[in-house]
Amino acid sequence: MTGAAPRGAGPTREPDALDLGLPDPVRAPGLPEEVRIHEVGPRDGLQNEGSLVPVEVKAEFIDRLAAAGLRTVEATSFVHPKWVPQLADAEELMPRLADLPDRHPGLRLPVLVPNERGLDRALAHHATDVAVFASATETFARRNLNRSADGAMAMFRPVVERATAAGVPVRGYLSMCFGDPWEGPVPVAQVVGLGVRLLEMGCAELSLGDTIGVATPGQVTALLDGFAAAGVPVGRLAVHFHDTYGQALSNTLTALRAGVTVVDASAGGLGGCPYAKSATGNLATEDLVWMLHGLGIRTGVDLRALVATSGWMARRLGRPSPSRTVQALLGATAAGAPD
Repeated sequence: MTGAAPRGAGPTREPDALDLGLPDPVRAPGLPEEVRIHEVGPRDGLQNEGSLVPVEVKAEFIDRLAAAGLRTVEATSFVHPKWVPQLADAEELMPRLADLPDRHPGLRLPVLVPNERGLDRALAHHATDVAVFASATETFARRNLNRSADGAMAMFRPVVERATAAGVPVRGYLSMCFGDPWEGPVPVAQVVGLGVRLLEMGCAELSLGDTIGVATPGQVTALLDGFAAAGVPVGRLAVHFHDTYGQALSNTLTALRAGVTVVDASAGGLGGCPYAKSATGNLATEDLVWMLHGLGIRTGVDLRALVATSGWMARRLGRPSPSRTVQALLGATAAGAPD
């Protein structure tokens, strides 16, 4: 899908790749026909920004992402404000999003909840989807959640049970699935064991995170094989790759070939992790969409509108987007046309 020309582009604008009908879709065997993109830019993407992003900018960012065709947009997190100051405005943001599902049919706006108090706050603001965030390693669990991996599981169980009983589906995130900056390689059996526990307590979907971006395709295959051997249907798994070593797209393609159809990505490649300094940006949604559309895989996303949205956000953050697709279509500075 090419969508309309970018805002401010006049009739003399040089044609770009989308105008020329690129990428040229070529189907490859063994790949899904459709992929659902779980957009994490407004939450995971912005949470590590040093300067506070105004709540009205966050609300417009989410609206623009939905208008570009993304139908799962993770909006914010109900963590304690002192832990992630960037998301301290969650209760101010949620009312600004109340009309978005009516204006963008099918839109879901998940929010992250760390504990029962976070769930209470999310439900008070009529959240329809929530997520919990666990770690595959002990060190990161203690640094991120201030408790052991087992202690975190015990904390999440009542959250998942209460949310599910209220008709609110829960997504489980499992971080450090491929490597940990303090512990090194993470055994497949360790990841699978903790992931199965999240699914068994009631999580509808499990997102496998390469938090510091060290995974390679062989590791991805091994981990997905491990879940299959444990009896976990691939349809309950999603993947979440960071692009620290330039492997995010190759890892994603490997996951697609194994049957995964849900991929996390962040508009403009925003992101990092406040508790793992070696974690760089997420897989850029635009780069993912370029690859998927080139493979003839449906996403429902208007790439032109998405690129324009990331250019808009890059200008508000005062720096260019790291997404190669954004740079290619808007120019190396990702500045785009003026608003």
